[in-house]
Amino acid sequence: MSSAVPVKTVPTVLVTGAGKRLGRAIALGLAAAGWRVAVHYRDSAAQAEQTAAECAALCAGAQCFAADLSDEKQTKALVHTVAERMGHVDALVNSAALFEHDSADNFSYAMLQKHMLTNTAAAIMLAQKLHAHACERGGSGVVVNMLDQKLWNLNPDFFSYTLSKASLETANTVLARALAPQLRVVGVAPGLTLTSHMLSDEKFQDLHKLSPLGRSSSVEDVVATVLFVLLNQSITGTTILVDGGQHLMPFERDFSLM
Repeated sequence: MSSAVPVKTVPTVLVTGAGKRLGRAIALGLAAAGWRVAVHYRDSAAQAEQTAAECAALCAGAQCFAADLSDEKQTKALVHTVAERMGHVDALVNSAALFEHDSADNFSYAMLQKHMLTNTAAAIMLAQKLHAHACERGGSGVVVNMLDQKLWNLNPDFFSYTLSKASLETANTVLARALAPQLRVVGVAPGLTLTSHMLSDEKFQDLHKLSPLGRSSSVEDVVATVLFVLLNQSITGTTILVDGGQHLMPFERDFSLM
């Protein structure tokens, strides 16, 4: 009598902010590696649907999920909703981020609160809910928090954003201890990877070369690092800088304002 061969479950990852930019690239890269992707978005519904469609072509089962991460109720429900619709959640990539300019001169409670809710509190809440989900399943999981080389190369620009990411980097370490052994928690900190409306293509190329290696991180570098973290079972409570060494070169201003 032959024994049944166990069916291998396709892993599922929730990627926040996956409708565009780096979150989209991470979602597509993980789908290409065989992960079912839950594509989170806030306002970019059309872009998220496109990302999900492209992910589904690479690994069947991708779906879109809307949530305002500055809203505690919506954030609390997100992991449960993904698990309910997709069966389970194995990993979380906190890529969504608010990035608005302020400085020490025009700092306000309101600006700090906006950044802390979306960039820090939401990531912690989602990790908490993934931990509860892992405990219910009797399984394990991993959280990847997208950080920024800026934290190791501080300048005064984007003051509230920087504080929110610094808080998340600290939470990275605390959560790794608090949520073990069910969850691993790891940070990935890219350098200048994508251009923006604040940079011309020529300026971006010039700034991208400002590193000891002569190049900062590419999208492919960042995606490969996220995948490495998801698969390596021995990494937790630390951050991997993927920036060509840009954090080793002092910058007096943020790239977008240089």
